[in-house]
Formats: sequence, C-alpha cells, structure tokens
Amino acid sequence: MTDAAIMTNPLREGMRIRKTPAPCAMVIFGASGDLTARKLIPALYYLHCERLLPPGFSVIGCAKTPYSHEKFRETMAEAVRKFSEKSTVDEDSLKSFTKSLYYLTDNFGVAKAYKQLDDLLNKLDIEQGTNGNRLFYLATPPSSFPAIVSHLGSVGLAHPKDPEKSWTRMVIEKPFGHDLKSAQELSTTVGSVFKEEQVYRIDHYLGKETVQNLLVFRFANGIFEPIWNRRYIDHVEITVAEELGVEGRGRYYEEAGLLRDMVQNHVMSVLSLVAMEPPAAFDAVEVRDEKAKVMRAIRPFNLDRLNDFVVRGQYAEGWVKGDQVPAYREEPNVSSTSSTETFAALKLSIDNWRWADVPFYVRSGKRLAKRVSEIVVQFRRVPHMVFGRKIENPVLPNVLAMRIQPNEGIAINFNAKFPAPTMEIRPVKMEFRYAESFGGEPPSAYETLLLDCMLGDQTLFNREDAVELAWQLLNPVLDRWKEDGEKGLQYYESGSWGPAAADNLLERDGRRWHRL
Repeated sequence: MTDAAIMTNPLREGMRIRKTPAPCAMVIFGASGDLTARKLIPALYYLHCERLLPPGFSVIGCAKTPYSHEKFRETMAEAVRKFSEKSTVDEDSLKSFTKSLYYLTDNFGVAKAYKQLDDLLNKLDIEQGTNGNRLFYLATPPSSFPAIVSHLGSVGLAHPKDPEKSWTRMVIEKPFGHDLKSAQELSTTVGSVFKEEQVYRIDHYLGKETVQNLLVFRFANGIFEPIWNRRYIDHVEITVAEELGVEGRGRYYEEAGLLRDMVQNHVMSVLSLVAMEPPAAFDAVEVRDEKAKVMRAIRPFNLDRLNDFVVRGQYAEGWVKGDQVPAYREEPNVSSTSSTETFAALKLSIDNWRWADVPFYVRSGKRLAKRVSEIVVQFRRVPHMVFGRKIENPVLPNVLAMRIQPNEGIAINFNAKFPAPTMEIRPVKMEFRYAESFGGEPPSAYETLLLDCMLGDQTLFNREDAVELAWQLLNPVLDRWKEDGEKGLQYYESGSWGPAAADNLLERDGRRWHRL
C-alpha cells in the first residue's frame, strides 16, 4: 500500500496520528490455529500498512504444527489474502510484512520448549532492536492457558530483565474460565506469575468502532448525557444476532453454549458501557472502575421465577438466505438429545440511582434472521399529547439505535408533521454511517486492540473483577439449566428471530423488540 493510498483515507490518516509503540516482539502461542490466520495476522498486516508498527517489530509463532520460518510466512501471506476484512491487499507491503514473521515448532505445554523461544527472543533483541519488549498472546484452547502461564514464569520470561527500560505483557483470549470457579482459578494462576497491569483480557467487541464511539457519543455531546437516565429512557435493548450455526464447532458448543460464548463476555461488556457513570478521565483505571460498578449493581436473578427473566432456546431446522439448514441436534459432534442453548434472552435490572426501574433486555443467538449487533435506546413517551384527537396515527416514542455490525452507525428516530392539510405525525430517521461520513474502511477490532496492547493501554480490556462479576451473575442460571436438562428449553425455527418466549419477555411489560 503506497503512502498516497494511506493519505487519501481519512480513517487511516486519523490512525497515523496515534503514537507508535516502542520496538517489540510478539509471541503467538497457537499460531497454527484459526484465530491467528483469520484475525491476528491480517490485523498486524494492516497496522504495518498504516505505519503503526514499530521499527524491528517481529512475530514469533509457536505451535506443534511443523512449520519452517518460510512455510509460516507463506501460510500467513495466504491467510491475509483470504481473510482480509479490507478491500485491498498490496503484495509489496505483504512481502515486507511477512519478513518479520518467525516460527518455532514444539510442544509449549512443557518447559523445555521455552529455551529455544528465549534464545530467539534474545537474538531478535540484538538483530531487530526489540529491546526486551515482549507481548505474549494466548491464542490456544483455554485448557492450555495455565501451563503456558506457569512455564513463562518458571523460565523467567514473565517479567522484563530491566523494568525501567522494557516491558512484558500477556493477552488472554476469551473465554476467561468456564464458570465462576474456573475463572477464579485462572485468575489465581495468572496472578501468581503476572501483575494485573501486565494482563490484557481481550474481547474483540470492545475494539469495534461503534462500541468505542458509544463513550464518545455519551460523554462528548452535551445534548445526550443529561437525558441518559431513568427520567427520560424507557428501556434499553442489546441484540447480538448471527445467521450462522455452530459451523463445525459442535464439540466446543456442547461444552460452552450461547450464554458462555456470547453473553458472559460480549453482551455484558457492551451493557456496562451503555450503563456506566461518566469516568473522571478516559484512562484504563477510571473507565474500568465505572464498568465494574455497573456489574456490581445488576440485580441477581430470582431463581424461583427464573422464566420471568430468562429465555433459553435452541434452533430447529429451517431456512436461512434461501438454504435449508439442519437443527442444532443434527449438527456434527452434537448430541441428538442435547439441551445446550443456542439462544438466550434476559431481562436485567440495574439497582442504582441512574437506572432504577429501567429494564435492560438483551438477546443473542445463532441461526437468526440476519447477522446484526445493535444497541437500542427507547425514550419515554411525551407526558401529554397536546395535539389530542387531531392526529390520525399513533405517535411513536423516540428511538436511538447504534449499529455495531454490519454497517456501523447511529440512527435517531423523531416525529415530524407530514406535509398535508391534516395534522398527521410520522416518524423520521436521521442516520449516520461511518463509511459515508468519514470515507474509507474503519480499522478492524483487532487492529485497535493489538495496537493498544503494544502501547500499554488497558482501557478497552476486561479487568479481573468485571470478568468474575459477570460469572457471578450468570453462574446460577447455568447451574439451573444444567439441573433442568431439556425442561424449559424453547425451540425456534432457523431463520426466525428466536422463540416466542423471547417476545413474551417484553410483551408482559407492554413492550416489544425493536425491528432491526
């Protein structure tokens, strides 16, 4: 990608203003896996194109798959061409980028494998000037996390040799535990080796432009923050919907389920940003303090009335984009009697001064009508309709919708008089889209988050207490579902918006899901 190509893209030019990290080496454990090929390497390639990677930046892939340095470079170059989320791949830039890739073949579940890693890191410090700065990325199955963390500590790689001049950080991919107990055990293991300021628990949803813009929208616009409370807002909806099924991940999904896979992390992180109080400053400590306060204020579920607040669903066969698709129980590596949820809807209450009596409805599922993630804020109706009987149509409440994906943007509905002799009021939509307003393509979530890791900015990463608070809220629900088995499980047709019970969750309160 040429300098001219970068300069003509306003979004990229905005990114170039950001500080470039200090020279460093990034070590990816599980480098032969899907995450590395689909997300990490393409994101690093575009940071390279945007001139945001530091001089001498190097990547060391670590896995059991037998690759040479050159084979790894060829494989990752093909991954960038195949999985890039951007419209162009510049071959000259790609060739330049892949020269910084290295690979080690070994079993990193045992301590002896780390000797050659240490040797290569020391070599790169000298040859590439990485100065002892190391970023370790755990892109492995969660079962491998404890062993890798422990070995990094035992061989002396968990902390920089000279803390005054260099740094060491670690990135952990979700899921952060399987339940509250395992999350606490993982935190204990990690905390025994790394300090909390070294740990980056990554949730790619928090790197999406609209999620970040939520804070700017609230706290940089004087017309919205004064009305962001119970006095003016009727309810909030958060939807994370996918058209895809489990896509060959049946074995994983049988153990995880939708609540663990999506709600405990993505959905709860977004909710905390919607509901948090204004931080004193936009930095990691202040922002994450306010997010944790939201999690502490969420009312625990009354297990005796769980069905009044939670819906569990599983997709049956149906049609998606004109193709017939199988039921979840017919997917490979899924039990024919499985009671695992592929859909969940919850009604949450936040017991604090700002949000008392304002319900937060969240839903997420697979094999739904379309792929879309959206935050919807519905404001209260006007207290008195001064137009009385003169209006012919019902006046709808104002709605603010923030689209996270796809087509990131914000829409606001307000009411206006239709040009006619009679008093006819109709809703009007004002819409903002990133692509149209700023031009070019926004950075991917992993671009933003990987750059923040290198810069040492933890603002968009989950802290230990917030992770455990989310598990504390949802663990009783998971335990009850395990105890109930198939009892209470709702089935929904693939290609629909989920089970009817999810609609009833709102209809009992005189509300309905916003049309996406």
